[in-house]
Amino acid sequence: MDFTISQFEYGQRPPVSLPSTEILEKLTEEGIRRMVSDHYDLLSRSEIRNLFPRIEEALDKAKQRSSDFFIQICGGHPYYNENRGKPMLAKRHSPFKITPEARIVWLKCYQQVLMKLDIPENLIQSFWNYLNVFSFWMVNTNEGRNLPK
Repeated sequence: MDFTISQFEYGQRPPVSLPSTEILEKLTEEGIRRMVSDHYDLLSRSEIRNLFPRIEEALDKAKQRSSDFFIQICGGHPYYNENRGKPMLAKRHSPFKITPEARIVWLKCYQQVLMKLDIPENLIQSFWNYLNVFSFWMVNTNEGRNLPK
């Protein structure tokens, strides 16, 4: 498995290839929701925890929205569009300072979660390849750091 984190240069917006739809077939909606929940649990204890809701109900809503998005991009029901409209994730994340360092923490948390999945490696790799490039689009600041000093 190659969980290499691609080098980032501020302002890069490379084309993103969607992950294999077989991920949804293998994990099911419940499995994707569990994967996202596990990821958020790691993030809420990470160096970038300040970017995520501290109140459990708000964190649960964030998990729901993220799960809806990933289910949709993996070929499932368009929950995200139904509940939130067109994704426009870079715009939705603009109130938060997401630095290149925060991107790395976010990806490392996903590495931990993906390594525990019991699905074929080629599907995990497909999802990782998507996350690695997708994460470029979320970085919106090169100023300051979101990590503790």
